[in-house]
Amino acid sequence: MADYDLTSLSILIVDDCHPMRRILFTIARALGIQQIAEASDGMAAVEVMHRKGFEPDLIILDYLMEPMNGVEFTRMIRGGQGDISPFVPIIMVSAYAEVKSIVAARDAGITEFLAKPVSAKLVYYRIRSVIENPRSFIRTATFFGPDRRRRQLPLEGPERRKTPYTYAARERADSRSA
Repeated sequence: MADYDLTSLSILIVDDCHPMRRILFTIARALGIQQIAEASDGMAAVEVMHRKGFEPDLIILDYLMEPMNGVEFTRMIRGGQGDISPFVPIIMVSAYAEVKSIVAARDAGITEFLAKPVSAKLVYYRIRSVIENPRSFIRTATFFGPDRRRRQLPLEGPERRKTPYTYAARERADSRSA
C-alpha cells in the first residue's frame, strides 16, 4: 500500500484508549514506521517529549481525553509552549466527527482530521496528505497553525496588503533560530 518509505518518520500516538493506541501503533508499524512513542493524554505526551527527548515528525492524537484533550494539546503545541516545535503536523483522530468538533480542532491548529473507525488505508492517506500537501503556517492575533483554507478562492475586493508576506518561510526560519 505505501508509496513512501516511512522508516525514518517518527510519530507520537496520543489516545486515552489503550486498544486504539495499539491499533494505531500496529498500523504505523505496517506502514514501516519504526520510531513510535505513545501517550495516554496530552499531559503524558508532553512528558514523553520533554523527559525522553522524543521529537516527533508527526503527532496522531485523539480529540476527547482527560486531563488534557486533543484540542488543548494542539493549542499548547501551536502556542510554542515548551521546547516542542509548533510546526509539527498533527492528525486528529476522533469518533466526534460532527462539524463543531472538526471546526474546533481546525481552529486549534490541527493539520488533518480523521474520523473513527480508522483503517490502515485512511491513516496512510492522511500521512501522505501531510507529506504531499504541506500547508503554510498562518499567524494572527488569535490563531497560529496551518492555513485552514483548503482551496485558493479568488480574492473579492481590493488587495489590502502593501507587500506580499510568506508565512511559511518566515515562521520556519524563526523556529530554526529559536
